[in-house]
Amino acid sequence: MDEKPPPRIALSTIAREWVRLGCIGFGGPPTHIALLRTLCVEERHWMRAREFEETVAATNLLPGPASTQLAIYCAWRLRGAKGALLGGLCFIIPGLVLILALSAAVLARHPERWIEGAARGSGAAVPAVALIAAWRLIPSSRARLESTRDAQLRWLAYLVIGIATAALVGEFLVLALIGCGVIEWSLHRSGHMTAHSLLAMSSTRALGVAGAGAVGGFAGLAWVAIKVGALSYGGGFVIIPLMQHDVVTTYHWMTASQFLTAVALGQVTPGPVVQTVAVVGYAAAGIWGGLFAASIAFAPSFLFVLVGGRHFGRLRANLAVQSFFTGAGAAVIGGIAGSAITLGESLQFYWQVAILGGALVWIFVARRGIVSALLVAAFVGILLALAGVKV
Repeated sequence: MDEKPPPRIALSTIAREWVRLGCIGFGGPPTHIALLRTLCVEERHWMRAREFEETVAATNLLPGPASTQLAIYCAWRLRGAKGALLGGLCFIIPGLVLILALSAAVLARHPERWIEGAARGSGAAVPAVALIAAWRLIPSSRARLESTRDAQLRWLAYLVIGIATAALVGEFLVLALIGCGVIEWSLHRSGHMTAHSLLAMSSTRALGVAGAGAVGGFAGLAWVAIKVGALSYGGGFVIIPLMQHDVVTTYHWMTASQFLTAVALGQVTPGPVVQTVAVVGYAAAGIWGGLFAASIAFAPSFLFVLVGGRHFGRLRANLAVQSFFTGAGAAVIGGIAGSAITLGESLQFYWQVAILGGALVWIFVARRGIVSALLVAAFVGILLALAGVKV
């Protein structure tokens, strides 16, 4: 990624195009990557295809929302720091405005009955979304593995550790991700490691470090947001188990059912999935809390590009970084899959279980999209609420 920078592009052009992407970017990272490729490579020829693909690979190695970092990087290539800041903000703000407006309606003290039905319905489909998010990450994760039996077994062990940690002790998921990454990195340095030592080291790391204290207020919100922004590997969905324990159990900002709704809002609105943290911020401290949480969560993405953008090529080629993310990536997939268990436990009504079953069929059997699954589930929830079913 040491290619000659493209011609100087007007900031007004960046603002216009990145706002457009932020408004139509429904569907999460795959959609964002496709839109950016169409704009920057195919239509405007601002970047070569090889550089774009290398940037996608590099941002997937970084912690934080990869597609957001890709959007910031592409704008950085066009106009440096000013372009990165402007493009990133224009990409993020449309979805942020919409999700805060929806938060105000859904989290109102006495929401309309149909709104409550929509929230319960869409929330019921969220565990299915978590499962498909994990499933879609498996091929690319396994493609990074060596073809040896030991490498395959280690990948499976990391996956299981992620599932167990997210399902049983979600507050320690960060430690599991880092621990699995460090183990794989250490293995490549030492040359060998038995399965017993792998599991022993992982257990020690997961159980030997305590989480942060429940400070609450804006300090607690900042802590949650920085974890989301700095550790949201895997397309952003790993933020769910990272946030759930803090939001529901530690700080009591939301009920388990409201948290399901927050996750659904992060999926059906355009822009990054990490926008979910704005719903949490709104629940904790209103509009200012939502803006504060979003600014903290997205700050690392800007820093990674502004400080390290010119080194993305070397990052992609660094074997130590590659080995770390081989271990951490498998644990991420497990963490996302494990979050489906705790999310499913948050369902309150039998009709929500039926919606979850329908969502699983819609996504895995009919192979329909995530956004459509959530919208159909919300519509069913509205119909049930209007029919007088308890919501």
